[in-house]
Amino acid sequence: MGVNTIPERLIQARVYIDENIDTRALADVTLPNFQNMTETVRGIGILGEVDTPTIGHFQSMQLQLSWRSIVKELWMLLGQNVHSFDIRAALQVNDAATGKVGVSKLRVVVRGTTKNLEPGKLETSTPTEGTTEVETVYIKIEQDGETLIELDKYNYKFIVDGVDQFAEVRQALGL
Repeated sequence: MGVNTIPERLIQARVYIDENIDTRALADVTLPNFQNMTETVRGIGILGEVDTPTIGHFQSMQLQLSWRSIVKELWMLLGQNVHSFDIRAALQVNDAATGKVGVSKLRVVVRGTTKNLEPGKLETSTPTEGTTEVETVYIKIEQDGETLIELDKYNYKFIVDGVDQFAEVRQALGL
């Protein structure tokens, strides 16, 4: 995006589960929260305490899927194998210099296992409002083909804006 580009909103999105299932029963998707694991540092030479993050370590992360209706895809996610989610989105952007409205491409790839499934409620003429929470072990976020972040908890990978934050750690471990 250019310097005069103003991101406005999500136009539309599609979610592909396990590479081939395009589900349209979803109401919305809540992306995982990146909360660093921290430890308090205190002692001689420090005025008080400082909570510092451990490089590449994040607390439990959940992808949440909200469903409009009970569908087969909801139940297949209960299998104890790792599922993959490929979320494709079109974002509306406005070029303030030219006044042209454009599209920015967003892609989020998540892998994980289902840790909670609430099928929702059955009420006449309303959505079921079910939810699925997926424990995230891998996430990659790309915008317009550029990788913004990639975190792979099992494979020691943590990249932010093209910089491998975990390279020195892997080297120290002989990996």
